[in-house]
Amino acid sequence: MKNDDIIIQIKNLTKEYDNNPVVNNISFSIKRGEFVTFLGPSGCGKTTTLRMIAGFEKPTRGEVYINGKNITNIPPHERPVNTVFQKYALFPHLNVFNNIAFGLKLKMVSDGIVTDKKGVKYEKFRKLTKQEIREKVRNVLKMVDLEDYEHRDVDSLSGGQQQRVAIARAIVNEPEVLLLDEPLGALDLKMRKDMQLELMNMHKKLGITFVYVTHDQEEALTMSDTIVVMRGGVIQQIGTPQKVYDEPANAFVADFIGESNIFSGIMLDNYKVQFCEHVFECVDKGFKKNEPIDVIIRPEDIYILPEDNKSAMMRAKVISSIFKGDHYQTIAEIIGEEGNEILIHDNTECKSGETIGLFIKPFDLHIMHKSRIINEIITEMWDENVVEISGGRFDCLRSLPSGTKVKVQIDFDDVIIHDDEKEGIIGGTVVSSIYKGSYYQCIVRTDDYYDFFVDTDDEWLKGDRVGISVKPEDIIVTEYVEDKDEKQD
Repeated sequence: MKNDDIIIQIKNLTKEYDNNPVVNNISFSIKRGEFVTFLGPSGCGKTTTLRMIAGFEKPTRGEVYINGKNITNIPPHERPVNTVFQKYALFPHLNVFNNIAFGLKLKMVSDGIVTDKKGVKYEKFRKLTKQEIREKVRNVLKMVDLEDYEHRDVDSLSGGQQQRVAIARAIVNEPEVLLLDEPLGALDLKMRKDMQLELMNMHKKLGITFVYVTHDQEEALTMSDTIVVMRGGVIQQIGTPQKVYDEPANAFVADFIGESNIFSGIMLDNYKVQFCEHVFECVDKGFKKNEPIDVIIRPEDIYILPEDNKSAMMRAKVISSIFKGDHYQTIAEIIGEEGNEILIHDNTECKSGETIGLFIKPFDLHIMHKSRIINEIITEMWDENVVEISGGRFDCLRSLPSGTKVKVQIDFDDVIIHDDEKEGIIGGTVVSSIYKGSYYQCIVRTDDYYDFFVDTDDEWLKGDRVGISVKPEDIIVTEYVEDKDEKQD
């Protein structure tokens, strides 16, 4: 369906390397004149998506449309886009003026419709004149605040100035879409802040579509009209900065954007949730009764009260309280058997060891469906009492013939992570770690691209190579048939 407001449309886009999806079947659209940011951790697929829009990467499957035209197989130089990279890619032998003018000297523009001797009409093209090039370059130099720098050697410029030259070179060709791949990544903090404001001003002046890639949450929240949050090649949420921050789609988004308290809980009924050993009123409905859920609470939505205040919903013992300028950052342990830690941003000063009361408004509890409640793999028996999982052979307590198709289920807290990969039956890479108040929930991606969810007391760093093992008695094996009729023990 054609929509004049839509300039970019992505349909079922996938990019695989060695049969592993880096971008996995994503679809979305971008409005004309929008500032859209792809946000996510390293390796989430955001740069690969940008490069497929630019034409530098060819999709394994799916299509890219600009202005309703399928450009999936069109080379980069024929697309109405320009790209600014983190590494500026300026020509060191050319001065500022000639770096910016380089593309203009190659550009052909329409010189009107002419009729040949046979009466056939066709469009005539010409190169830009030196005066036209000079005027265009000076206009963009003014826009990036480098009016007096046109004869300067690019090697004599600061990082911020070089980045402005790179942006000027991209916009001088008047593209319909400007693609920016972490363009501020090489700048220091102050320069990044300054360039963020300059880019926002440029976007308003130019009125063209900006598609921006970053892993910096603050940058995305500050600059964007729309944020596309990605993880593992999959879009997690698309929304305005306020929507993504205030109403995260899942625990990953809440953890990645800003600070959050994330607790596992149970949805007892409509408007009633249980977590941290307490029952709370909320504004959510439509969940199954007793459905396992995640509860997200932003630190600034928790109020500190005296411990004996009747409005206090639960009590906690203060671990630390640090003044942060406009608030105190307090970490406290909720009193109860679970001993959940909670992060609070409040104007109340607390002392370590003090007992406090906590109050949370019902609409500040964000209830999320869990993305998974158990690890589940469809695989085959390797031998009797041995099942194959992600290329490894795991002992189990189910005696079935070799080659029998089975479904394996493993609880999150039954997966054992080993610091030494060789100690595990299989290896994997930690791709995520979220603190859930009293434990960490990690995702370990195996070499065949299965994601194991693991509940653990230990914090693991993203990128760690680890080993995985499971005790035989903790592996639930059921025979699996294609009509989903499973034979139980």
